[in-house]
Amino acid sequence: MPARTTEQANSNPLRSFAAPFAKSQTFLFLWLGHLISFLGSSVTMVILPVLVYSLTGSTTTMGFVMAVYMLPNVLMLPVAGHIVDRYDRIRIMMIADIARFFIMGATAALALSGLLSIPLLFLLVGFYGLLDGLFQPAYAAVRATVFTPDIRVAANSLTQITTQAVRLIGPALGGLLVTHWSAGFGFGIDAFTYLLSLICLIYLRKRITDRLRVKSPAKIQDKSLTGQRVAIESLKAAPSQQHWKEDFKEGIAVLRGHPWLWITILAFSFINICYAGIISVLIPWLFKVYHGWDPYVYGLAVTFSGGGAIIGGLLFGMRPHWKHRGIMAYGGAFISGIALMALAFVPTAAGAIALFAIEGFGLMIFGLIWEISLQELVPEEAFGRVASLDMLGSFALLPIGYIIVGWLADHIGGVATIAICAGVGMATIAFVLSIPAIRKFQ
Repeated sequence: MPARTTEQANSNPLRSFAAPFAKSQTFLFLWLGHLISFLGSSVTMVILPVLVYSLTGSTTTMGFVMAVYMLPNVLMLPVAGHIVDRYDRIRIMMIADIARFFIMGATAALALSGLLSIPLLFLLVGFYGLLDGLFQPAYAAVRATVFTPDIRVAANSLTQITTQAVRLIGPALGGLLVTHWSAGFGFGIDAFTYLLSLICLIYLRKRITDRLRVKSPAKIQDKSLTGQRVAIESLKAAPSQQHWKEDFKEGIAVLRGHPWLWITILAFSFINICYAGIISVLIPWLFKVYHGWDPYVYGLAVTFSGGGAIIGGLLFGMRPHWKHRGIMAYGGAFISGIALMALAFVPTAAGAIALFAIEGFGLMIFGLIWEISLQELVPEEAFGRVASLDMLGSFALLPIGYIIVGWLADHIGGVATIAICAGVGMATIAFVLSIPAIRKFQ
């Protein structure tokens, strides 16, 4: 970088966030498509627990709803890694978006007509989870290709910042919709966002294939397209006859070569049970049932979680390199655990909302470091398999965890369950930090 440019970047650290748009013509479409679809999902994630508790008032039922979503998701992941690394990744994302549009459209129609029951919700949520298990590894693999080393920190930070910015709008919108209109309108908005995301993916694929058709790698100015050439050409080739089990083993071999990766995946298979059980099952109960606050308060709390995450992303993205990343990552997760435990004992809505902001800040720091480390350590041609293993290891126990957390809350109380889960999560983090490969990870 020329001296003048370096001085400009140093004088204004926020300038680095413009680099992905300036250096990659494919980043815009991938970023925009994800942002639009996440808006719809963030609306649904607020409406869904409110709807379930309105129909049943049971934390056990909410635990089963989350388990029904996660189980097909987890079962799909081992096969998804094979599919993503052998077929056109962007086309896989497009198919998943079309299918999710129909699922959310059907959910909206049933909710608006008053015919949506818990058994039907189980069915729809199960199919949605199955498609998510296919979409997410494909999205992670495409992101790893588009986010080239020269824009990696800025692209990851910007993606996460804007995703969290949507959380400032989506949850509040979801809370207002379910308070003043109905859940069906929120589900309908979610369905529509998948159509808009599909359009962005069509343009993304067209831009990549058109430029690769007319330019050789040596002439391509967009650095992300050089990596995409390899991906697209291999994906258009005849599918490999290698069995998905062999791909699964190859993904495990990649993980075994990096203690940071496999230890973190193993640790978060337990940490995610604790944290996700609190966030997805118990916090909606705490706000709606225990405190009796209006639904918009929960939406506002989730919104402030996004605000805390934005602050974390901005701070992290201002520097291209950070030292002591292992301590930073797990330190962020530990801070989130403290905030979740404190939520059980804060009597005011303002205090709970502030703690949600701290929770979002800590998890953002961990998430950014983890995503960047995956993109640095995992070969592009194996990224789909490793991403699916990451999700499998992190989420495999969640279906059982959701059920256990919901059952435990019904038997010993939600407040006590929040304290126990947060404490176990923080204890796991402290133990993992005692391992040199994690503590000294750079």
